Amino acid sequence: MVCIQYLDMYHFFRIFMTTNIRSMLPIQSTLPFSDYSVLYDLLVPKTNLLRQINDLVDFSFIRKELLTKYCSDNGRMAECPVRMFKYLLLKIIYDLSDIDVVEQSLYDLSFKYFLGMAPEETSLINPSSLCKFRKLRLKDNDLMNLLIEKTVSIAVEKGIIKSRTIIVDSTHTGSRSNPYSSVDVLKLRSKQLRKALYDFDDKVKSSLPQKNEDNDLGNELEYTHALVDAVSSNTVLSNIPKIKERLNMLKEVAGDIEDHYTTSRDTDARVGHKSEEDSFFGYKTHIAMSDERIITAAIVTSGEKGDGPQLEELVKQSRENGMEVETVVGDTAYSGKENIILSQNEATGFELVSRLHPTISHGFRKKEDEFDFNKDAGMFVCPAGHMAIRKARQGKKNQGENQTMTYYFDVEKCRTCSRRNGCYKEGAKSKTYSVSVKSEEHKRQSAFQETEEFKEKATVRYKIEAKNAELKNVLGYDKATSYGMDCMRMQGALTIFVANVKRIIKLS
Repeated sequence: MVCIQYLDMYHFFRIFMTTNIRSMLPIQSTLPFSDYSVLYDLLVPKTNLLRQINDLVDFSFIRKELLTKYCSDNGRMAECPVRMFKYLLLKIIYDLSDIDVVEQSLYDLSFKYFLGMAPEETSLINPSSLCKFRKLRLKDNDLMNLLIEKTVSIAVEKGIIKSRTIIVDSTHTGSRSNPYSSVDVLKLRSKQLRKALYDFDDKVKSSLPQKNEDNDLGNELEYTHALVDAVSSNTVLSNIPKIKERLNMLKEVAGDIEDHYTTSRDTDARVGHKSEEDSFFGYKTHIAMSDERIITAAIVTSGEKGDGPQLEELVKQSRENGMEVETVVGDTAYSGKENIILSQNEATGFELVSRLHPTISHGFRKKEDEFDFNKDAGMFVCPAGHMAIRKARQGKKNQGENQTMTYYFDVEKCRTCSRRNGCYKEGAKSKTYSVSVKSEEHKRQSAFQETEEFKEKATVRYKIEAKNAELKNVLGYDKATSYGMDCMRMQGALTIFVANVKRIIKLS
């Protein structure tokens, strides 16, 4: 009898362990009980942005999505993935470093409420845990589509998305890679710290070490350490938020340089062009947005990729994320022949509101999927990211033959290009790329763009320009925060999630 009871208890314990501690993850669905919880109602009003986000979104989907990323049978209890994810959102919303966002969660009640902490709770995560969470838990997840789908479903449920129109465009993000030397980077960060100090108290200038005037890295590092020590020893100055942020940044840069980390290379970033003269080094995010300014799809590519080839995937993702798409509004980059044919498909077609461009609305051309047209610069870009240096129209009008537009590339670059095989003929004195101008094949689209209906629908395109400005100027999407395509996609996913949630709150 005793043995039977013992076996029953043993099996009960095994079942309990496998069902409740299976994933070694804490379940955080409500705020912990506390005698001080009343402070939240007194000091964190319902109009507070973080409280509104918490009330709007059920973040339990994060735990379900990341369950397989944690060990199921050993190790200590992990940090709650929902709380870790919320830390990353706070970094985007308030533009904070890992160290600063964790520290602020110690004393900011709105942060504590958002993170599901008791008001008196003082046990914080180590800031380095956020880096591990990004690399070990979020890596390899299709975070972009997951977060966009979640926000679109919320917008649909609340009746916010009523239109069946998406607006498409791309926005560029500069790589974190710095074109300056290590000395230049240190000088820049030191200058920013000194400016923050002088803004607070100009008299502090006399207590700082003398600036290094040469370009020797050793001397600059020596000055950097002296400056850091001088500021850190003054507890009043070093605890002022603005000065503290600059001080932390200078320490981080100096540490990277001393550890021989490279801060000037990003192997996934590429040169893109905003105009014929203006270029950037980084990435592009191709965006589809509803008429209500909710982003419904996004694709991150390297900077040299064209906009037009991404349209099919943007429409597909928007539909999969819950958006009904009947009309697509875009600029001339989306009026290529392939997109016009795509829009006329009986099963998956849509109304394409995009003005024809005489160059990209041509008929057949070789290697069409490799050479991209940059509508801002009015030039083609080769697969290696090099832009044509000039163009010329060939042939005469009304002579029974189609005219062609010929683009000329810098042959010196072609000769040393790693992708020259099959593209550049060895010994050739020039490299050109020609396309036929066949406007006759686009009479239907040409006639449509002259109608009042087209002109009226095209007027909404400005909305996506404003959305791009919000992503960059408000949420810091003008600069990559880390290196590589995976990190860029993660940054884009979090930034777009915040933008969508804020928009939903505004329209609710």
